[in-house]
Amino acid sequence: MARIPDAELERLKREVSLVRLIQSQGHQLQKRGKDWVMCCVFHDESTASLSVSDEKNLYHCFGCGAAGSVLDWVMKTQGVSLPHAVQLLRNDAPLENTEKVGVTRSHARHLPSLAASSSASAVSEVEDAALLRSVAEFYHGNLKQSPEALAYLVVGADAELTQWPRYH
Repeated sequence: MARIPDAELERLKREVSLVRLIQSQGHQLQKRGKDWVMCCVFHDESTASLSVSDEKNLYHCFGCGAAGSVLDWVMKTQGVSLPHAVQLLRNDAPLENTEKVGVTRSHARHLPSLAASSSASAVSEVEDAALLRSVAEFYHGNLKQSPEALAYLVVGADAELTQWPRYH
């Protein structure tokens, strides 16, 4: 995968509101001074210890130490890598000048709309299972097309491919 330009990472950190994203995931933030607070989603607690700075667009939990930007929030709450988090956020913060930063529009699944309320889980188990099936079918198709991979299976398993009819 191509390296994500620093300018693109900074643009997303600057332009995607962490407060709005957290609210769109269904979390209840309470205004406290110039910041927002809530119970941390990363550990079990009864007192709000997670602080979100609207001004800095950062979060910090004083209980467990979790902290970061909107990118870190998406990676941690959605369980995705940085490139996937960038793709998800690009869908909610469309690029104005893609030619200037050398990136293209993402085809990744969207995060819930920042204006809409949704559950904390953006992707259902059914969608995950369908995605895994697609990936397995893709690799299975590539395996059948590669004599080297098939030969490796025979040597590595010390068996004949006829014992594995589903690979044919």
